[in-house]
Amino acid sequence: MTEDDARQQLVDAMRTLDARGLNRGTSGNISMRFGSGMFVTPSGVTPDRLTPELMVFVDGDGSVAQGSARPSSEWRMHMGLYQRRADANAIVHCHARYSTILACAHREIPPLHYMVAVSGAANVPVAPYATFGSEALADGVAETLDGRYACLMANHGLIALAPALPLAMAIAEEIEEQAAVYCGTLSLGGPKLLEEDEMERIIGAFRQYGQKDAEG
Repeated sequence: MTEDDARQQLVDAMRTLDARGLNRGTSGNISMRFGSGMFVTPSGVTPDRLTPELMVFVDGDGSVAQGSARPSSEWRMHMGLYQRRADANAIVHCHARYSTILACAHREIPPLHYMVAVSGAANVPVAPYATFGSEALADGVAETLDGRYACLMANHGLIALAPALPLAMAIAEEIEEQAAVYCGTLSLGGPKLLEEDEMERIIGAFRQYGQKDAEG
């Protein structure tokens, strides 16, 4: 992938999140591993104003080129995950409505549906709260993910990672769907959960499903 490709993919992905109602305004951020560092969306720019040139390259030591836009305030969280997760080449963080509702209630998504397993586990846990942009938030999210592909962030939102950006986007969208389904079941007295052994079978099956290394 060229630098131009990476920059354009980030622009397109942020606009997709906005168009699908998974993010609003200047909230949320997306990154892609690139070379010795990553490209990440800039701070405080709405999707309609994003351009490929505004995407920020942050090197592995946290440095950015003079004259570039300021990177997202959450860049430390993205960089920390890339340093811990060799399988992660793209990260999507958004403030999707139902995921954020659950995150604000500190309520994880339980194994109510087999598609919860797209997270890489039988549930989607909630990372502890810390101030946005802080090292504490970056550490808490990394520890909560711990081999998973997605988690909620307390009083904040949702984060998903994957080997490629299209898959990270798909995981984020599916976790938001599961959050919506879970919120719906709570109005009916709560879901009937799948058994642990069934979720283990599903997770195993998902490892062989789809095109996880595909770029599109």
